Amino acid sequence: MNISRGCIHGCIYCDARSKCYNMDHVFEDVEIKSNAPQLLEQALKRKRKKCMIGTGAMSDPYIPIPENLSNIRTCLELIEKYGCGLAIQTKSNLILQDLDLLIKINNKAKCIVEITLTTFDEDLCKIIEPNVSTTKERFEILKTMRDNEIQTIVWLSPILPFINDTEENIRGILRYCTEAKVYGIICFEMGMTLREGDREYFYQNLDKHFPDLKRKYQSKYGNNYILTSDYNKPLMQIFYETCRENNIVYGNDALFDYMHTFEAKHTAGQLSLFDSC
Repeated sequence: MNISRGCIHGCIYCDARSKCYNMDHVFEDVEIKSNAPQLLEQALKRKRKKCMIGTGAMSDPYIPIPENLSNIRTCLELIEKYGCGLAIQTKSNLILQDLDLLIKINNKAKCIVEITLTTFDEDLCKIIEPNVSTTKERFEILKTMRDNEIQTIVWLSPILPFINDTEENIRGILRYCTEAKVYGIICFEMGMTLREGDREYFYQNLDKHFPDLKRKYQSKYGNNYILTSDYNKPLMQIFYETCRENNIVYGNDALFDYMHTFEAKHTAGQLSLFDSC
């Protein structure tokens, strides 16, 4: 379910800026799909089986534009009306405005809130992800969902070489995950991806905030798509150990299967029939 295209969060690593996605306008000039609720309802009316509905990765569903926020709420109302499940990914605490609907969806089917966490240090977070809720604010989202028995999954990605690929950073994020009792953590190892369009924007921000780092990136990685941290192995070991100790699911395939599998509830908190689509 994509209700907008483009973003104003300003995350310096954003893959959605890549030229391969063929966006033909300024990335910050967000396009709003004004008829998104109508298209969603048409699709739901045709469904023979109830299913999970996810949000796309090209744009955060909670872009702070009034028409967009109205659209996402209407879409959530439709998901609740038709008894479908939801897997919604955001970096914004604006999602708390729709907590009432998330609870209603969760009472009928599976509701999963996905939150991206990259940077434990708040000052660094404001540089890397300047126009969005800070890590502490996102941690509060996770705790609110925990308190309302809504499952959460954290995306621990990307981890930027030479910037936030430290033991202190990873352990800090994992402490948040443990305290919030997240269901699982998606992690594609410690590193990031860069390609045409995304790379240029990232390097502009390195020049602005981290002088001389662009030279290190270019020297070490060239034009590689995957940029793996030198500390990948020890940091992944910390990640695996922490997840096992705290019963946090960390297999990406298992987590994607979980997000894609519809589960109906007869009563709040009681899972019954399993149905996939």
